Amino acid sequence: MEQFEQLIRIPLGQWVRSLIDFLKEYLGGLFDAIATVFTSIYDVAAWVFTTPPFWAVIVVFAAAAWLVKGWRLAVGTVLGFVVILAVDQWENAMLTLALTIVAVLIATAIAIPLGIWAARSQTVSHVVRPVLDFLQTMPAFVYLLPAIFLFSVGVVPGIVATIMFAIAPGVRLTELGIRGVDPEVVEAGQAFGATPGRVLRQIQLPLALPSIMAGINQIIMLSLSMSVIASMVGAPGLGRPIVQALSSVNVPLGFEAGLAVVMIAMILDRLTGALGSRRPSRRPVAAARAASDARSDAVVPATA
Repeated sequence: MEQFEQLIRIPLGQWVRSLIDFLKEYLGGLFDAIATVFTSIYDVAAWVFTTPPFWAVIVVFAAAAWLVKGWRLAVGTVLGFVVILAVDQWENAMLTLALTIVAVLIATAIAIPLGIWAARSQTVSHVVRPVLDFLQTMPAFVYLLPAIFLFSVGVVPGIVATIMFAIAPGVRLTELGIRGVDPEVVEAGQAFGATPGRVLRQIQLPLALPSIMAGINQIIMLSLSMSVIASMVGAPGLGRPIVQALSSVNVPLGFEAGLAVVMIAMILDRLTGALGSRRPSRRPVAAARAASDARSDAVVPATA
């Protein structure tokens, strides 16, 4: 029986390790450049959130909440940040917010173009779909292993692991939103000479915006959850006190840091949800529908 098990044993782990060693040996310069860029971006984000006084950060987020939704969301945003300040987790919360925003920006910059490409090409969709399935079903802790081997310990492997963990819903919901646009509206725009790029910018993207924003919202939520786990590889923020609380069974510290994570998640969730719930501009849609009606009116006399 043992001989049979050895016969069918697939050394997948060794293959992965060999692949990582190969990448480090021949693409080490590329990974060093990526690490430098990610570190620089994170340093800027961390400086933006940690340098100003706490009230300035609260005012900026409250003003953004007021603009996108109204005074109720602004008040809720202020209360959320006050809770973070009251449990003495402001510095860690700002570092987590910086890491999350950097990961979200990079993941979104990859996910939206890839989702658009998948929506416009069935071949790309068939190739991307199993990769996204793999990324979504892989346990979160597994992402930390190749990130450590490729980027050592610190904030960079945390950002890379967070991007890999969070990118899938952004791609899926972008593709779903683009594919869900009314084909008649798209055809009307094409019939009157609109280029594919113009159709995408003025018709498909505005109508797919709620779905795209839902994907960004999911990226944010997954990034926040992963940013806590990323503290195990040296990423700063709220994950460190949570890990310390687990190792020392410090319930008060764990609850306070966990509550700060919840506050950040609720604030970002409400902000992105408010942006996604805004009605898209009807001008490109109305123009395309008017063009479609005009085409129909023109066809009727010709066929009469």
